[in-house]
Amino acid sequence: MREELKKYADEAYEIVETAANEIGSRLPGSEGERKFAHHMAGKLRDIGIEPVEEKFLVSPRASIGGIPYAGWAGIVAAVLMLFPSSIGIGFHGLAFFICLGTLVWLVCSVFLYKTWFDFAFKQEPSQNVYGELLPADGKYDYTIMVSGHTDTSWNWKHSAATKYRRGGPVPAFLKMGLGIAAFFVLFALSGVMFFGELYCSLFDVNGASESALAAYVDFAEALSYISIALYIAVPVFIIPSCFLITMWADKNPRTASPGAMDNATGIAIAYEVIRYFKENPDKMPARCRIIDFNCGSEEAGLRGSIDFTRRHKGEDILKNCWNINVDSIADKDYFQVVHGDTWQFTRFDADLEKYLTEAMIDAGIEKPGNIANPVGGCDSTPFTKAGVKSITFAAQNPILTHYYHTFYDVPERFEKETVGLGLDVVLRLVDKIAAHEEKNRRPE
Repeated sequence: MREELKKYADEAYEIVETAANEIGSRLPGSEGERKFAHHMAGKLRDIGIEPVEEKFLVSPRASIGGIPYAGWAGIVAAVLMLFPSSIGIGFHGLAFFICLGTLVWLVCSVFLYKTWFDFAFKQEPSQNVYGELLPADGKYDYTIMVSGHTDTSWNWKHSAATKYRRGGPVPAFLKMGLGIAAFFVLFALSGVMFFGELYCSLFDVNGASESALAAYVDFAEALSYISIALYIAVPVFIIPSCFLITMWADKNPRTASPGAMDNATGIAIAYEVIRYFKENPDKMPARCRIIDFNCGSEEAGLRGSIDFTRRHKGEDILKNCWNINVDSIADKDYFQVVHGDTWQFTRFDADLEKYLTEAMIDAGIEKPGNIANPVGGCDSTPFTKAGVKSITFAAQNPILTHYYHTFYDVPERFEKETVGLGLDVVLRLVDKIAAHEEKNRRPE
């Protein structure tokens, strides 16, 4: 970290401490999230930048926050499967459609972050807050937006439990793996029982040939064996395993993540970038607008960035815009470019990928990483889909850890200098974007 950035790094770490220790958990749509957004709005006013607040409605439990509901759905469906075949066709059909509906919701909302099912969940108000710094003459050709998200995650119980166990994240993976396996077994068995019983109920015994009748008897006998197996599998394996899913994300906001790393660090760095250029106008890129974007409800399925890009579609703020999304700068051995979201089928901007790698090397990071986000998504995805050049910058262990999305995500876990180094990298990336724009600027 450059010496001139020390005071900005100090304040960035103070912002992280305020967010995690004074405000605390900031679940999507919560009072804590609002307090932090308003706190950052006040910080912008302190340096003479008037913030803009844009409110939107979010359904906090429609995405990853609702994962425990899948476990409860599995338990309900499993109980329905205990009804005997003689009266169970309706109950088994209901179990099948509960599983099917849950899987459709999981794929669309939890994995792909679609907003299609948000209407079915309770909504809360959330907000995006941003401020812009213009050149002295007010004229600009392009925009550099530095973004982070204000909200935090529900506490992932199984991850937190791994702190005092050998094997790191393995127990958490095993628990969720059991739950997922049980749910798919239940889905398959409920489908077999429902459609099998439906077939048997519609089968015309009197009009069937001898061979068809024999096949029918064999099939009915197989169904009876599956039914007997269910009486063992449901209480011994399926219900206990589905219960592990219900425990994944603790719904109690008091035990939610305080979000020091994820993502008070990103918010703090984004603010210090705009403050740096406000206080050092001679270092401001020529003909460039700088925006500090405090994005709400990322943990609810990127809802803040989705709202922002939809709200401003076709507007000036998204034209010739470069978005530097900063998400979790704490693990000093894991500085890395996140070049895409695998589950969202997005690949971020190639120029930014290259420039961010160079910026990290210039800042003294010898071997910066380069990964695709293996699960979930980050705020670069909605910007990329909106045609904005975007990249995500992280310094976070990509392996599931005891502090990721848990109450162990506290400032005391990492060093102020790591946050400062993250700021240094972002400022170097701004310079590289400015050089790119200058090289490719059209003559007036």
